[in-house]
Parts: sequence; structure tokens; C-alpha cells
Amino acid sequence: MNKVLIVDDDQMNCDLLQSVFTRQGCHVISTTSGREGLDLFRVHNPRVTLLDLRMPEMDGLTVLKEIRAIDPHAPVIILGGGATEFQENQARALRVTDFIRKGLSLDVLVEAVTRLLKLPVLSTVTQFPLGNGNVIEQIDESVLVVDDEPLLCDLLVRFLSLRGYRAFGAKDGHDALQIVENTPPDAIVLDLIMPGMPGIEVLRALRDKSYPGGIIIMTGSHNEELLREAWSLGPREILIKPVDLERLLTAIQLVLVCREC
Repeated sequence: MNKVLIVDDDQMNCDLLQSVFTRQGCHVISTTSGREGLDLFRVHNPRVTLLDLRMPEMDGLTVLKEIRAIDPHAPVIILGGGATEFQENQARALRVTDFIRKGLSLDVLVEAVTRLLKLPVLSTVTQFPLGNGNVIEQIDESVLVVDDEPLLCDLLVRFLSLRGYRAFGAKDGHDALQIVENTPPDAIVLDLIMPGMPGIEVLRALRDKSYPGGIIIMTGSHNEELLREAWSLGPREILIKPVDLERLLTAIQLVLVCREC
């Protein structure tokens, strides 16, 4: 019987979800404590874990981070009522399997759990089925996209996700540095011209922090002095916008290969 772990500080939510998934034929374990949820995860090794984002003492992101240290591939769904974009990006950086906002139809959550229960136990590289019969090969490597244009940032995240990378975005340099501090990605795609904290300052801060991953610069600027300064800080590649997506993929692949060398 499939085990489902529910961790939510609201006892009524726990009871409701336990009732729903018990009727689905699952063996359900629940707790209102993030810390106890982590202990239950270690003991029961559940097939799917549902985590409330906002909990006292140990919140959902902290529990997820600890779960990833135990099992990098365990299916985990975060229930994120009132979540900020930054929190969602943090969850993606920690390889959350799904992020479902509270208030959505319960059917959405049931469908997500049912889908996960049908998948095989994940290995380092796993294939996920698409609706057209093709598959996405899930790669256990992460890419952070940093660009102040929300549409471009979201499109690049989607593009890289569809090619199997764990991709997530940041809309400014300060958010990017905080994400890197908490969960360093394997590679960063960084816009050079941004308001607030320009990409060149982000690049300099990453070098000061001895960030070990590879950095790829994107820019629409042809300012030779700025480009020379950027090159002096050691990015793997500088791509001029509009960026050729296949060239971007090749640059990311080279960054990740060099990281392994």
C-alpha cells in the first residue's frame, strides 16, 4: 500500500487530507509539526509527502531541505497558501516535485498525488511522460535564470525545464544572491543590464563568494568597456541578445561538463 505523509500545522487540514487519501487506498501518516514530519519521513519513507509551506518552528521549505539531504528524489508537494514568488523559487531550487496553492480545487491535489504514485522511484536521470507520447529526461542539475524582464525569465525557465533541467528564476540581483546563498545552482544564466543591482555587480559578488558553478552572461549591450569588465570576472560565455536558444543550451552543457572536470 502506498504511504502518503501529510505535514500541516492545521489539524483540520490534516484530517481532511487524511480522509481523502485514505479513501484513495493510501496508508496515510499525518502530523501538525514540521520537525515530527521529518522524523516520520525518516521512519516511513513515504511514497509522496505533502508539506504545508507556513508552519511554526520548522516551515515547509526547511523540512524540504532536510528531506533532500535524506533522499534527493523523494516526491514532495508543497501546499503554498500565500506564497511569494521568491518562496516558490526557493522550493524549485530544492527540487520540489509540485507546488500547489491552497484554495485550488482538491481534485488538483488528488490528481497530482495520483500521478506521482504511478511513477517509478526516481533515479539520477528519470524520464517523465509528456501528453504527446514523448518524454522529458529529468537531469539532476540546476540552472538559475536571472533577468529583470519577467516574460523572458519565465520563458527561459520553461524552455530549460522542458529540456530536463531543474530551472528556476530570479527577477533581480538581490534575489539571485539570496537563492545562491541558500541553494547554489549548478549554473547561472545572468542578464548583464538590470535595474537596482546590475548583472556586473551580481557577477562580482558571486566571485567574492567563490561561487563554484558556471556563469553565462546574456546582454543586449555592445558597450566594449562593460563587456571587457564582464570578461575579466570570468564568466564561461557572454551571449548577445536576442540569444540563440540552441547556443544557450550548448553553453550550459559546456558549463556543466567543465564543472565535473
